[in-house]
Amino acid sequence: MTQVGEKVHHPLFARLYMRTASGEEDEYRRELLAGVEGRAIEVGAGHGLNFAFYPDAVERVLAVEPEPLLREAARRAAAEAAVEVEVVEGVAGNLPAADGSFDCGIASLVLCSVPDQQRALAELRRVIRPGGALHFYEHVVAHPRRWARLQRLADATLWPRIAGGCHLSRDTEAAIGHAGFEIERSRRLNYSPAPPVPPIPHILGVARRP
Repeated sequence: MTQVGEKVHHPLFARLYMRTASGEEDEYRRELLAGVEGRAIEVGAGHGLNFAFYPDAVERVLAVEPEPLLREAARRAAAEAAVEVEVVEGVAGNLPAADGSFDCGIASLVLCSVPDQQRALAELRRVIRPGGALHFYEHVVAHPRRWARLQRLADATLWPRIAGGCHLSRDTEAAIGHAGFEIERSRRLNYSPAPPVPPIPHILGVARRP
């Protein structure tokens, strides 16, 4: 697993993720993408699990994925999507898009793994037009302190190495607000991506660029 400069290469994680991703998450993906319209940019698109759930109101999706194996799988998924999806190489901290060129941004299980969360959110704010929306579905720090301590311990040891750089203890909802977005709605849920991994706290919601 390597990440050098702007290149991301997590082949073992990519293969594991593609094998273990579950359809049980589909209800969350539908909720994530409800209300998305116009031009959308999806950051960290993975192997394209969201593509089937984009509403008809979407004109086109620019799907940014840095990991080569996931990106190629995403291109195959894009060919089957009901909306126009273009899959490109890129990283969240340096998005290949002009200022204000999208009506919506989608961050789905990616802000936990970016090296610099505030830089990634600043890039999303840059490319989303004023008044546009950021739809998010992300791992987040647990509220009970004892669980948050365990998350921080996992983040300081093996978890990021085996999970593609994922950090469980980030306060992503607060970070979205600090980046200049206004939270419109957000709810917490617990979900296990692959037993025996215990249920992990997530947030699911929408924020607005003023």
